[in-house]
Amino acid sequence: MTRYFLIPILALLLVACDSKSSSNSSTTQSSGGVKKKLVVGFSQVGAESGWRTANTQSIQSEAAKRGIELVFSDAQGLPENQMKALRTFLSRKVDFIAFSPKVKTGWTPVLREIKAAGIPVILTDRGIDSPEDLYATFIGSDFVEEGRRAANWLVTNTDGKATIAELQGSVGADPAIDRKKGFEEVISVHPNMKIIKSQSGDFTRSGGKQVMEAFLKSPEASQITALYAHNDDMALGAIQAIEEAGRNPGKDLLIVSIDGVRGAFEAMAQGKLNCTVECNPLLGPQLYDTVEAISAGKSVPKRILTQEGVFTQQQAAAELPKRQY
Repeated sequence: MTRYFLIPILALLLVACDSKSSSNSSTTQSSGGVKKKLVVGFSQVGAESGWRTANTQSIQSEAAKRGIELVFSDAQGLPENQMKALRTFLSRKVDFIAFSPKVKTGWTPVLREIKAAGIPVILTDRGIDSPEDLYATFIGSDFVEEGRRAANWLVTNTDGKATIAELQGSVGADPAIDRKKGFEEVISVHPNMKIIKSQSGDFTRSGGKQVMEAFLKSPEASQITALYAHNDDMALGAIQAIEEAGRNPGKDLLIVSIDGVRGAFEAMAQGKLNCTVECNPLLGPQLYDTVEAISAGKSVPKRILTQEGVFTQQQAAAELPKRQY
């Protein structure tokens, strides 16, 4: 009697062990019926900022957590390196290709090759100007809205009167184009708000410092009452330049920027930055949720937005301990 009682218990244990082992990794069904680990090729634009570093960490750590094999490539800020990476992923026959493009243009030919091979493409953080049928979805922020939020904060806090210097992002990059568009859309209806200096700092702290130094040496320097930076890293570089020029950032010049990185919250707590518009870099969970949904045959929306807020000096001290990046 004892012998017959043990048989179903052992069978249940074997089922439980098998269920546990399969639940810790993402798999896809091969043509032979054997499950294999999902392989995702990801081309990162570079490591130009604290935001980008956090974005990379989120993508890498979430892949490891889910048991997804990640083939990662850092383009070091060069579109041609990303193009090579995409073709490498294609030749390796990965299950999915994801990338954050350096610029909007030039991707259509390689994406047509990838589509012909039947590999789904997911855009993260930045969009492109290729036909929508060449990629499955775009996961990221509404950059135009981020520009609007930055402008609306500045309008409110200057009573619609400001002479503005602008630090643009990388030339041709989706967020640089859209953040400028959204900002200008708002200030265009305020006749006493105008941008008198505008130049790219390439989304880097060193670039922001260098461009701001040039602004402060220009004949128009004394007119500048506000700074709009397309990301926090450029704003932090500009703050250093402003201090070295003997002016008080956050007081002599109101400063609003975009991203919401820890460094920005530290600068706000010190009174040197006035406002940051959040752009959430922790896209790993959303990326792999999408990968797994498509792998399971589910449909996904063409545009997946991230949830973000606007933070000021008054909120900085309370929010700083919560920042994950």
